[in-house]
Amino acid sequence: MTIFADMFEKARIWWKEFRLSMRTKITLSLSAIAVVLFVSIIISFLEYRHMSNYVSDMIAGDIKNIRVTQKLVNAVDTYNLEVLAVIGDENLTTLPDFDRKAFIDYCDSLKADFETGRSHLADSVLYAYSAYMLASMELEDVLQSSFIDTRDWYFSRLQPLFGRLRGYLDRLGEVMYIELRQNSEDFDSGFYRSFIPGTVAVAVGILLLFLLLSFIITYYVTPLYRINSNLRDYLQYRRRYTYTFDGDDQLSDLNGSVTDLAEENRQLRRRNAELKDKIDK
Repeated sequence: MTIFADMFEKARIWWKEFRLSMRTKITLSLSAIAVVLFVSIIISFLEYRHMSNYVSDMIAGDIKNIRVTQKLVNAVDTYNLEVLAVIGDENLTTLPDFDRKAFIDYCDSLKADFETGRSHLADSVLYAYSAYMLASMELEDVLQSSFIDTRDWYFSRLQPLFGRLRGYLDRLGEVMYIELRQNSEDFDSGFYRSFIPGTVAVAVGILLLFLLLSFIITYYVTPLYRINSNLRDYLQYRRRYTYTFDGDDQLSDLNGSVTDLAEENRQLRRRNAELKDKIDK
């Protein structure tokens, strides 16, 4: 305990004797404000950069998935129209072709980009696609058969499967647009959120400026006015210079020096007056 008591006493004495100059105090105050503003700018920049990169990647992924979904829709619509054209024109001998591998690859790419909770959408598209393609493979036999009404087969057999597939694709595109809108809103909110540290720092900087202004007025401007006022009273009205204030910097030293000079001058005038009285007697 004695060691800690001695250390505490030494620290107290050191702090009591420790003095900061006026220049150091003002410099430290302004430096603190500058550091707060600088750090806030760095934090705002890093926050905005992180948010911008993150959301930009998500938006880019959404746009890519929307394009892939649109390619799937176009491929299915084109193939279905070609099937309808074949059924409507009995003179056509070339059957429509569909790039199954590209369709499945597009679906797999969507499934890979989806979150776990949305991957079932791509699976639904694949299941509906499989049923539709399985039915469309009957087209050649239907065209060659004289017992099957091709239009009835199309509208009762193939068209419902196409509608189901098209519905899943529309749902998939709708989900993509909803996700794109949400990510855009997140980007907007993140953009404003990244400026919160800067706004807070500006508010803190303004508060510190007011505190610094109050500090300068209280501890420097007001004492200077008081020193000047008391010194003027001393010179004009021969009032004793008695102004004192708490301080440990150059301004306090200046006031002490003015007090000493004023006291020496007062004593010198008193001695001169006493000497003059003796000479007159």
